[in-house]
Amino acid sequence: MSDVPENLKFTKDHEWLVQDCDNSFVVGITDHAQDSLGDVTFVELPEIGTSFSRGEVFGVVESVKAASDLYMPVGGEILEVNEELGDSPEKLNQSPYGYGWIIKIKSNASEELSSLLTADQYKEEIGKT
Repeated sequence: MSDVPENLKFTKDHEWLVQDCDNSFVVGITDHAQDSLGDVTFVELPEIGTSFSRGEVFGVVESVKAASDLYMPVGGEILEVNEELGDSPEKLNQSPYGYGWIIKIKSNASEELSSLLTADQYKEEIGKT
């Protein structure tokens, strides 16, 4: 069964988001997504300073099974990318909610946060209720 932490917000596209201590947001893919993809072999990361709207593709995850676009859960500017994924993309499989995070963003889109799924809603979305 996929791990779905209660403190995160989720998208139907299988990204997660959590507010960091400095009012930025950390974004990654869910345990369900990494499990569906299989062994991750490559992660395409965006440039720091680039801005994206909610729902825009900000990167790509490639695995032995498929390539999957990454979608912005809320609009924002890229503050940081997880450079370690360049040399060790398998970190997405090992710890999707921990050291396998993908980007940190700055966002003022508080109204967009309310459209994200809670853990219970995401569990229902992936059929894990």
